[in-house]
Amino acid sequence: MKMLNVSISPHVRSSKTTTKIMLDVIIAMSPAMIFGYIYFGWRALLISVLSVASCVLTEFVYEKIMKLPVTIGDLSAVVTGLVLAMCLYSTAPWWIPIVGGVFAILVVKMLFGGIGQNFMNPALTARCFLILSFSRIMTDYPTVTDGITSATPLAAAAKGGFVSYTTLLFGNHSGSIGETSALAILIGAAYLIIRRVISPRIPLYVIGSTIVFVAVFTLMKGETPVTLNYLSVQIMGGGLLAGAVFMATDYTTSPVTKWGRTIYGIAVGLITAVIRCFGSPEGISFAIIMANLLTPMIEKLTYPKPLGTYGKKAEKK
Repeated sequence: MKMLNVSISPHVRSSKTTTKIMLDVIIAMSPAMIFGYIYFGWRALLISVLSVASCVLTEFVYEKIMKLPVTIGDLSAVVTGLVLAMCLYSTAPWWIPIVGGVFAILVVKMLFGGIGQNFMNPALTARCFLILSFSRIMTDYPTVTDGITSATPLAAAAKGGFVSYTTLLFGNHSGSIGETSALAILIGAAYLIIRRVISPRIPLYVIGSTIVFVAVFTLMKGETPVTLNYLSVQIMGGGLLAGAVFMATDYTTSPVTKWGRTIYGIAVGLITAVIRCFGSPEGISFAIIMANLLTPMIEKLTYPKPLGTYGKKAEKK
């Protein structure tokens, strides 16, 4: 008699595997990272190598010690390392990506059960941990020679300065390794959307809501004029674009429902705007991990009810 395998629902079959998805994400991140290596030099490449190596090695060692199946072949640890490196400055000491990589994989990912079990984005949580623990080092901006030498475009815009659109698009300004070139990030976003790895819903709502709330809060404060250049810097002058495309869309920590993704994207935008307008010029990293914590509640509120179930009123009758 032929035996059939029985598994729990949903019984969905797809040709997409974790490895294929992660490989697509790596390909999509490549233009932004390659630009960072060219622009910031060999130290940017070193930071990336150390970040990826620490993530992969930490996952491998943990699984060996705990006698678990080795999963480094799914490339998720590589993606975590690249995302962390994308958020770091090329001037960071060599040990910063190592500490961040170990924290991301060991504390945020593996101790909660491995891939698919973490409740916050590992790389962004590690970056926030590094900012809180080593704030002076993590705000040591790399020096460039095109007019913005000591701060990012966001900091310049907050003081009423003008940043050229060419600079914003091509990324020849201070910033993290993989977050300066808006054009390179958009190429990666287009690849992910075409490959159907991500939906444009979350990135669009993150970016759109951030701009709306930043404009409202800036007008309320009345300190900086809300111009087209100012709003353009909000999109392309910091980590917003990269965060919306590569980080807010993380499968594990973002909602799966249509309306859930909308609410989630707006929440990320609102928190980012609050931090940018009333605190640090950046804020996208903290905004995403805070929204990650809201994901279970958002999914519970927006998950469609099974067909044929009765409401409370019907049950009382």
